[in-house]
Amino acid sequence: MPDFDQQNASPGAIRSVVVAGGGTAGWMAATYLAARFEGRGIAITLVESHGIGTIGVGEATVPAIRDFFRMIGLHDFDVLRATGGTPKLGIDFAGWAGEDTRFFHPFGLYGLSSRGVPFHQYWLKLAQAGLGRDLGDYSLCTEMARNGAFMLPVDNPVNDLAVFDWAVHFDASRFAAMLRDLGQRRGVRLIDDVITRTVTDGETGHITSLETRGGLSIAGDLFIDCTGFRALLLGEAMGSSWVDWTDLLPCDRAVAMPCAASGGFDRPYTTSTARKAGWQWRIPLQHRVGNGYVYASTHISDDEAAATLRAHLEGEALAEPNLIRFGAGHRREFWRSNCIGVGLAAGFLEPLESTSITLIQTALEKLVDLFPDRACDPALADEFNRATTLEYERIRDFLILHYHANRRHGEPLWDQMRAAPLPEKLAHKLSLWRARGKLVRYEWEAFFDPSWLSMYAGFGIMPAAHDPMADYFTDAQVVEALDHMREAIRAAAAHARPARDFLARLAPQASRAAAPVGVG
Repeated sequence: MPDFDQQNASPGAIRSVVVAGGGTAGWMAATYLAARFEGRGIAITLVESHGIGTIGVGEATVPAIRDFFRMIGLHDFDVLRATGGTPKLGIDFAGWAGEDTRFFHPFGLYGLSSRGVPFHQYWLKLAQAGLGRDLGDYSLCTEMARNGAFMLPVDNPVNDLAVFDWAVHFDASRFAAMLRDLGQRRGVRLIDDVITRTVTDGETGHITSLETRGGLSIAGDLFIDCTGFRALLLGEAMGSSWVDWTDLLPCDRAVAMPCAASGGFDRPYTTSTARKAGWQWRIPLQHRVGNGYVYASTHISDDEAAATLRAHLEGEALAEPNLIRFGAGHRREFWRSNCIGVGLAAGFLEPLESTSITLIQTALEKLVDLFPDRACDPALADEFNRATTLEYERIRDFLILHYHANRRHGEPLWDQMRAAPLPEKLAHKLSLWRARGKLVRYEWEAFFDPSWLSMYAGFGIMPAAHDPMADYFTDAQVVEALDHMREAIRAAAAHARPARDFLARLAPQASRAAAPVGVG
């Protein structure tokens, strides 16, 4: 199609967007908008200062990030090569259900449904008959992770046993640099300067321009705040207050420290290991391993947290500890007037399920879907704020479940979290699961049924009964069917290559598709 003629736009159409702040959030915003509005005559300017650092430790994602890559014209393999990235099949939780326990949260389905009855109801039927099976045996994604293997999903799987997805681990600073280059090639104007003042219109309340230390006045029609926790535009200038959730998620600090890898890449997943006052992440990259300890400062000192992390590194530390202070919560309004907060300027939820980058992505997708004119009709902002608040609450509740269901006894933080009252929607979910294994899905859920199922099973939260519709088959028939599923998954997983081989093949075979693998 021909380029959009700006003269055909309505008189009040947005003609310029200013992104305040760089880093992952800023460059994701600028590059995404440049790609979506290509040829529509909308100027995009990003203001960042090379002298202001970014947190830069968010290195794990969920599968939706690959949709973002495609939208801005990147190939998955290009990102892996440029950022030292590795594939991610899910998260391994160690010690959360008690010492020496572990379970896996995969990016994939479990088993096959039958006669309109979900697979997990047959699995529950056997468990209640004393014929329990490990839920992970019915997940191809989990089986590959156990084997330290990886393959690409097929486009047309034989059945649901073959359905899985994957995400990436990457070096966040390299990813931001990659986006910076791509964004500027797409026409994003970069201004390297420090924002000193936000100028607003006294009548409309809209931001009209940003003033910089270098004496510039940067005007715009729409402003995206990516200035991190300070929220210079949305918080300080526009007055959107903070909704504090530290009473629900008390971990308020993290110490990060990369280290050398002890061997080749053999774990295509993130590891979350429970510690006395929080949990430790392990994120494998091609050139190093990312590590961090997320903790509650009321239960451990910063020095002790750093010492604990250092003691559990698998290789030589590659940097000094980086201390990060934060609080769980979000801005009451994510979009106010002509200003939208994205990334840390909008809110923060600890990286337990790798949702920080996802929240950037979904904010941009919602913004494009509700894209305003220069008047910025409040109805658009209201819907954006409603949906985003729900999204944050749904993720918050999923994270709370991890803490609430823990089986670590005699440690103050973990004992406190088990006893804490639950948000209403989460309590409702748990009551229906405990009653009959019913999985509930709300609007704007970030995590679907298999994710919740992995948590319930991993923590040993078993319902009082299963769906009576599962009794159509006898126990013996269900045993036979599940045994067949397990063998089919093992046979399919045998086609996956060691994860380190996948990385070794990236350069010469980046443009080729993997050989199809079916499950029958």
